[in-house]
Amino acid sequence: MTEDVYHIPALFTQSLDALCINPGGVYVDATLGGGGHSRGIVERLGNDGHLYSIDQDSDAINRAFEHPLFTAIHGNFRYLANYMRYYGTLGCVDGILADLGVSSHHFDDASRGFSFRADAPLDMRMNRASSLTAASLIADASAEKLADIFYLYGELRQSRKIASAIVSARQKSPVDTTGRLVEVVSPFVSPSKEKKELAQIFQALRIEVNGEMDALRQFLNATLEALKPGGRLAVITYHSLEDRLVKNFMRSGNFEGIMEKDIFGRAEVPLKLLTSKPIVPDQEEIDRNPRSRSAKLRVAQKL
Repeated sequence: MTEDVYHIPALFTQSLDALCINPGGVYVDATLGGGGHSRGIVERLGNDGHLYSIDQDSDAINRAFEHPLFTAIHGNFRYLANYMRYYGTLGCVDGILADLGVSSHHFDDASRGFSFRADAPLDMRMNRASSLTAASLIADASAEKLADIFYLYGELRQSRKIASAIVSARQKSPVDTTGRLVEVVSPFVSPSKEKKELAQIFQALRIEVNGEMDALRQFLNATLEALKPGGRLAVITYHSLEDRLVKNFMRSGNFEGIMEKDIFGRAEVPLKLLTSKPIVPDQEEIDRNPRSRSAKLRVAQKL
């Protein structure tokens, strides 16, 4: 496989192996991105197989490769069941892969506003047709709302102080660029953990702007409709919030991790978890692709 500079896929071989690809099967890459995983899946398909790949970012769709066994779908993976119904494959999918990481392209393209490393407009939209940007969120949200976002999605202890500082700063001048945001929050960031905590602040805003946690919940529920019995679900996560949802869902079929039992005390679950512990990159992959260091792959099979 030739890696696309748009994005180096994490856990490439491990995730494709986890799908146990049948050459004649139907597969979904729920997060097309740079197309690395998608190309790998297509290369393992025979003439009767097909791959559907989804991405809400028009950049990813416009850069998508062409292949007779491949269909790119411009949309949010939360609507997986609708797309599969449209293509007549609902309940017939052999395997679904989702890499929940933000593409390297998004971080490296300063104009998208995902990174604190370059001064740019605070955008952070995966879908540029959306009206909500990080700048408009910061301009309109209450201090309480912002504090909740930083606490829930960034797991930041200083969430209230950071939110208060932003509300105070925006009364003087707009907090509408990445540089301005960094300037405002820097007093509440530990110098020894500056990059980590700034990343958590930006992560929290990105998750809220894109509705990522709700989309993930809807997507995971939709996989149960899309997969056929024996079909596999492989999900790569990058932070604890995502990983907890995925782990609970694969173990119990719900997001709280509560095991439901029948009258005989037997667990009633829709999936069989195939990874007791997540698969993580080895040091060689981390050295080659540092952004993969927090990746965790979990795999389950529909019963």
